[in-house]
Amino acid sequence: MPLNNRRILVVEDEAMVALLVEDELIDLGAKVLGPAASVEDALALLTAAASDGGLDAAVLDMNLGGESVAPVADALLRIGVPFVLMTGYDEGLGAGPHEGVPRLQKPFVPCDLLDLLEGLLRPAARLGA
Repeated sequence: MPLNNRRILVVEDEAMVALLVEDELIDLGAKVLGPAASVEDALALLTAAASDGGLDAAVLDMNLGGESVAPVADALLRIGVPFVLMTGYDEGLGAGPHEGVPRLQKPFVPCDLLDLLEGLLRPAARLGA
């Protein structure tokens, strides 16, 4: 399985999208943390994961019911966990530390998510090569 036992945090406030992402990741062999529907919930899962094996990657919705996911993205950057930003809009988080982060435009097909995650999880990608 492409994502065999990889621990991936899912942060998405739309229940149907969250379930679709979660199901797809599980089908690909990942261990899903979440989904979290708010920044507060996501940060709590991130803290819990730090003491329980850590994370390999994350999939973040950029807009959580009007709340920016930036605090979660910043926390992931600080600890070196790669992530994908999902959005249904043409929106922020483009400048500064989030400029080079891969984006996934909703709606998307599962293979696009897999391609981005596999790219992030390659050893060379994690080293910035």
